[in-house]
Amino acid sequence: MSNRLACETSPYLRQHADNPVDWWPWCEDALATARRERKPILLSIGYAACHWCHVMAHESFEDAATAALMNALYVNIKVDREERPDIDKVYQLAHQALAQRGGGWPLTVFLAPDDRVPFFSGTYFPTTPRYGLPAFAQVLRAVRAWHDDRPDELRARNDALAHFLAGYGQEAAHAGALDAAPLHDALARIARNFDHANGGHAGGPKFPHASEIEWLLARDDGARAMARRTLECMAARGLADHLGGGFFRYCVDERWEIPHFEKMLYDNAQLLPLYARAARLFGEPAFAQAADACARWLERELQAPTGGFMSSYDADSEGDEGRYYVWQRDEVRGVLDAGEFALVESLYGLDQPPNFEGHAWHLVVKRSPDDVAAALGIDVGCASARRARAEAKLLAARERRVRPGLDDKILTAWNALAIGGAARAARDMAQAPLLAAAERALDFLHANAWIGGRLYACHAGGRARFPAYLDDHAFLLDALLAMLQVRWRERDFAWAIALAEALLEHFEDRDRGGFWFTAHDAEPLPQRPKPFVDESLPAGNGVAARALSTIGHLLGEPRWLQAAERCLRAAWPVLAESPHACCGLLLALGDALEPRTTLVLRADDAEARRWVAAIAHADAIGIDRWRIPPGASLSGALAAQVHSPGGVAHLCRGAACLPPITTPDDLLTRLA
Repeated sequence: MSNRLACETSPYLRQHADNPVDWWPWCEDALATARRERKPILLSIGYAACHWCHVMAHESFEDAATAALMNALYVNIKVDREERPDIDKVYQLAHQALAQRGGGWPLTVFLAPDDRVPFFSGTYFPTTPRYGLPAFAQVLRAVRAWHDDRPDELRARNDALAHFLAGYGQEAAHAGALDAAPLHDALARIARNFDHANGGHAGGPKFPHASEIEWLLARDDGARAMARRTLECMAARGLADHLGGGFFRYCVDERWEIPHFEKMLYDNAQLLPLYARAARLFGEPAFAQAADACARWLERELQAPTGGFMSSYDADSEGDEGRYYVWQRDEVRGVLDAGEFALVESLYGLDQPPNFEGHAWHLVVKRSPDDVAAALGIDVGCASARRARAEAKLLAARERRVRPGLDDKILTAWNALAIGGAARAARDMAQAPLLAAAERALDFLHANAWIGGRLYACHAGGRARFPAYLDDHAFLLDALLAMLQVRWRERDFAWAIALAEALLEHFEDRDRGGFWFTAHDAEPLPQRPKPFVDESLPAGNGVAARALSTIGHLLGEPRWLQAAERCLRAAWPVLAESPHACCGLLLALGDALEPRTTLVLRADDAEARRWVAAIAHADAIGIDRWRIPPGASLSGALAAQVHSPGGVAHLCRGAACLPPITTPDDLLTRLA
């Protein structure tokens, strides 16, 4: 018999609908039941692609005896952290305070029924004591006994934690002048911890810190060299899916060899424009190939027929992590002809011991294509063609396997990352199909997530759910600005203005500056996050500050520019202490200290052909540029940047603008 989760739209919650656990979704009825029955709440937070979430579900939540114990002792609430990132952020922070160590998923938190403040927490718990952890049943009994037998101690502990949560991140804003000290400090710290052999941070596990790579690419040659090495290793080794394209979540080792095999929209959405930009900066064909493969995977595997991008593919298939992706040597031999197998064996190290759990091979480039070609006595072009044939055959064979589970919900924030990433990659790679895919996703969000002038965070089961968070607004504003730079559309221009206003109206901390993660009218939780630190997603405050600065300079709107500066001042204590963890804010700080150059070209399609070389140069040096047709309805400072026959360019740096430029040669001279 199904429980209450059967009616939910989240694929992750529905995975637990047939558990014998009496699960509730997070809702007022569940919280009221806990208060009425004086039962503590067991809150379990996870997501559909999470391997260890599946392990705990199979071991504990599907077990009748464990479920009976959970039902007797607790009100059990299951949360999809991708639908409710606000809940996840609050209780991850609480767990870090309680346990004095990092969190993760599944997150297992025990809450007092009256105020929802946690008094005990952990992540994965096994069914029997192992990994230095107690058995889950032991935890269930001990925590309930503590709750019942030591109420005074629990109340004191909860009061202290509630006080900590309420005051977290509430330091006074910086009152002095903004300066470049965090930029220099961050670069020094990243350099000290850089793994020159493998790229990324020293040691393992290794994550693709996209915001950090983006910031390094925007810095000097030394910073770019670190970004380049990281991108090289990620593309050649085990983080990349060499057959299907795209990237896995992270690698468990320091050499980027073996990943956790979930594939997330947000990782690929962020890595796509980085590889496209790096291909343009360094002229490296492997980067262009990685970007192209990532783009093709996103469109083929994650873009729904309706236009929106779905969320993720599971790490597990047929109950085993990585089963869909790894190979046996004889299996590869059976798919390929002798010449193809010889190349793949050498290129991907199938002539070496198995690299995955001692019995299988995950494809990792072990030798350079040039070395493989030389060893086989064939030219590089022949080897490249043979490799393409072999990989196509292997992909076709892989696609006949049982596929990992797909989480098909459409998240506004993640789609915005994909739209903005695709727009930037299309600009750097001149790929019209990529831009068309981004436009389909943007049109889906406008039709299905923008309702009555308010944005919604998730579309699943045919309906929009959950009032949107800071990330949804900031990422979508940034995506709209990226789209407007490659093609102008008045609806999107108006939407960008509405989102900029919504950030100030619904999210800005009017006392200290910066932006709350939840809107002013959102459900109150024990803590209200104000995220400054980048995680797997860029911090919403960094993206908001930069996007508001961009649109503020474009339209000459001081309120948006002032809000961006207030955000940086609010973030200054974090920037001073841990600048390397706030690369999104560092990008915004760089713009504040040295305002970006803005190019507005007023020209129709025919006139724009005169300016193509100048536009290409503007793209190459990475300045913001907009090509706006003559009849567009404009506001603010843009309204004064009028069209004239043959086209006219308006070039500004911050609020300082040059006289109108009427010839492409003059513009090229000004840009040089």
